[in-house]
Amino acid sequence: MTDDIMEKIQSQIEEHKILIYMKGTREMPQCGFSARTVRLFESFDVPFETVDVLSDPILRESVKKYSNWPTFPQVYINGKLIGGCDICLELHERGELEPIARAAVAA
Repeated sequence: MTDDIMEKIQSQIEEHKILIYMKGTREMPQCGFSARTVRLFESFDVPFETVDVLSDPILRESVKKYSNWPTFPQVYINGKLIGGCDICLELHERGELEPIARAAVAA
């Protein structure tokens, strides 16, 4: 793993208010957790970006090391790792995730 890939990850996270590293694409998720996470953020009607970690094995392993989080999806809002699908669903059930997402894109 090179510094270049870590810089790329950092740059992607800084560039997008909401970023989801996931298996597959927004249009064609490749796992149920990624699909649920995408649907959740689409329901908020906020802009967000996704990165397919299956298309780049080096990126996939590097994101795990960058975040110290072993699974996907990984949701970043305003540069901060929020968590995966389960954590996002829990935050949503408590009414906390949508306000965080809306505030991020409004800033």
